[in-house]
Amino acid sequence: MLEVRDLNAYYGKSHILQGVNLDVSAGEIVSLLGRNGVGRSTTVKAIMGEVAPVGLVRFKGQDIAGLPSYRIARLGLGYVPENRDIFPSLTVRENLMLGQKHGHSNARWRLEDMLDMFPNLNARADMTAGFLSGGEKQMLTICRTLMGNPELIMIDEPTEGLAPLIVKQVGELIGEIARRGLAILLVEQKLSIALDISSRVYVMGHGRMVFEGTPAELKSNESVRRGWLEV
Repeated sequence: MLEVRDLNAYYGKSHILQGVNLDVSAGEIVSLLGRNGVGRSTTVKAIMGEVAPVGLVRFKGQDIAGLPSYRIARLGLGYVPENRDIFPSLTVRENLMLGQKHGHSNARWRLEDMLDMFPNLNARADMTAGFLSGGEKQMLTICRTLMGNPELIMIDEPTEGLAPLIVKQVGELIGEIARRGLAILLVEQKLSIALDISSRVYVMGHGRMVFEGTPAELKSNESVRRGWLEV
């Protein structure tokens, strides 16, 4: 479904991504792991068109490298940024409705689904979103992206800075996303979550992929974990 080959990206003269290759198949959960600053977030931004990509990015057989982000989203690729972008002056309900795509009668996710799954959002449905906690904003951002009926969703650091209870809820939401048949590319630092839910994992270091394999293979590869993941 998603194919990335020899992907490069730059911030000014800094060469951030240096020949990244990755694949995500339909219905698959793939985690992208690594320490801060190695290029994980830049990878998903380049795929989504928020950073200029150099290389091949193909989604559902179509070359999307260089397309505007809104066109990529309309093709069915969802993106949840790490900065929890919401519209703080709009209500929770209005934020969710902004994510809807018109003309999708077979949408997997409806407004009622979002509110039923998350009692916190339901209780605050008519509250302005700027008053939500950090965890609630994270859930709202994920749910708003789901309202666009994506076929693959890229989620960048969804548990960063959240309390353990909210981390658990976010993990459950990601599991529910997978059960509904969506493919997921998850950027995450918490190995426990990534290894529990992923079918495959990539490890990134210095702008390149340094490991690809199953969670079991990563668990057994002490040199990769020590060299590229552990502090």
